[in-house]
This record gives sequence, C-alpha cells and structure tokens, in this order.
Amino acid sequence: MKNNSLRLIVLLTLIICGNQLLQSKIYLVSVGIGDYSGFISPVNNLRLTVNDAKTIAAIYSINGNTEYTLLLDSQAKKENILRSIRNLFSKADKDDIVVFFFSGHGYIGGFCAYDGNINYDMIRDAMKNSVCQNKMMLIDACHSGGIRIQNSDNGINSLNKASNVMLFLSSRTDEYSIERSDMKNGYFTTFLQKALRGNADENHDRVITAKELYKFVSQGVATISNKRQHPVMWGKFKDNMPVLKW
Repeated sequence: MKNNSLRLIVLLTLIICGNQLLQSKIYLVSVGIGDYSGFISPVNNLRLTVNDAKTIAAIYSINGNTEYTLLLDSQAKKENILRSIRNLFSKADKDDIVVFFFSGHGYIGGFCAYDGNINYDMIRDAMKNSVCQNKMMLIDACHSGGIRIQNSDNGINSLNKASNVMLFLSSRTDEYSIERSDMKNGYFTTFLQKALRGNADENHDRVITAKELYKFVSQGVATISNKRQHPVMWGKFKDNMPVLKW
C-alpha cells in the first residue's frame, strides 16, 4: 500500500512539473552571419553559420509555445540584434525561457555583427530588463569562452539577481570554433542541435536540462575536433535548469 502511494506521489510530481514546463513559453532570438561584406574591416565569410541559426530556430519552433526572431547576414546589424533582444524578451513572464543564439565570427569578450562588434555587456544590458528568470546565451563563435575574462559574477547577476543565467559557449578563450565544408553545421551547433532533438536526454523524461546539454555537447565537440575545441558552460544556474522539452 505504501509503495502504491509513493508511486502515485512521484507520478503526480512528474505530471505537475511537466505541465509547468509546457505552460512556459520560449522566446528566441537566433542570429547567423556568413556574409560579412558590411563589416567595418575586411573579414572572411563563413559557410555554415546561417544554417546554424536556421537549425536552432527550427528546433525551438517545433515546440508549440515558442516565439522567435531569425536574423541572417545583413539583417543582423548591431542595433537590430540589440533591439530584437529588448523587444522580444520583454514579452516573457517570470517563468518563461529566453534564449539568444549566435553563430558567426567572435573575439575575446564579444562577437561580430554584420556591421561591427558587439561585446557581451551590450547583450547583457539588452537582456537585463526582462523579468524572465531563465535566461540563456548559446554562442557559436571563436574565443567565445573569453566572456569569463570580461565579466564577473556581478555582471551575470545584473541580468536579474533572481534569474538562472546560463551561458553556453562553443570554445575556450584561446580556441577557434570549427566548421567543416562537408557538414551542415559547425561542430558546436552540430552537437547542440542533436542534444536539443532529444539525444542529450539521459533520464528519458523528455526535458533537456543544462547538465545534460553540457555533457552531451562537450563530449561530442571534443571528440570530433580531436580536442582542439572545448565548449564552456558558465553562469548562475542549477544543473536541472530546463533548456527545452522535446
């Protein structure tokens, strides 16, 4: 009798948690830049970054409760990116999830928009007024791990002191984020999209958590790159922070 009662409690807990996540809405700004003809100085174009942004937007849009903005190439000017973050994320309620994805050139402390550099302080400022308590940055750019050098814990907390703030960065400070011409996505986004499609779901509860995401993607990228690229996850969040229900 006690065992049956315990099973019922567990089942009800799973149902309640699942319903809470289903009721949460996801707000995504997905940016991919391959054409850098508008950049302030000569820089080489990239092959797979536009498809990276399209892939992530498609995966999140499968979730029936997602609103997203997709910015590609010349659409991804500095002010357009920042304005999209401010406008879209301001719609999120406290228990929703906001996600910023970027694929393109990067430098230590920021990344390259179509028409110039954006540092992480600018992104943080654009996001901080959102009342949402689950905030994520997914960055597929060279040297993206350098945000840890440029920002202190106070910088993360300024996004919202009560927030879970997760930064998942494709490479360490001194590493490049690799793409290969025979692939559809860069190394990081390849394993990120596989993870979000359910491959990272170790306990088969159909919820991808931060811990599951990091383990799957970091192992995959380190293997395919022969340990030349190592994703970094950083911020103020719990291991079981929900990233996506698939």
